[in-house]
Amino acid sequence: MKRDKQKGFIFILVMMAITALAVVMFVLTSDSNTMIFQSDTAYLRATHRNLTSSALAWASYRINIAKTEGLNKPTELDISNLNTRGVSLSIRVIVEPGKKPQAVIDASCTRKRRTLTKRITCNIE
Repeated sequence: MKRDKQKGFIFILVMMAITALAVVMFVLTSDSNTMIFQSDTAYLRATHRNLTSSALAWASYRINIAKTEGLNKPTELDISNLNTRGVSLSIRVIVEPGKKPQAVIDASCTRKRRTLTKRITCNIE
């Protein structure tokens, strides 16, 4: 009789351990999903900053070498050397007499199912 009680007690102990392990796994899974979401967001923001910086450098170079023809229309920049998929970059430089040139940058980047698309207008010094 005592042997049967011990088996039952051990069975209950094992079931409680499995339940506790399931709860821990559930909590860790939700936390890891949050971390993945945050890392994807950080990647998209960093890629967008890099695209914006590249576009501003290109526009500044074009203005400094006095090649302003064709700048008022949108220009797709070649970003194939960045080795990123799902990225596009378009820039339009607005040059008006007596005013500082402005750059209108359309950048889009994708990671998994998320896409970050922004339009930024900057003054070029």
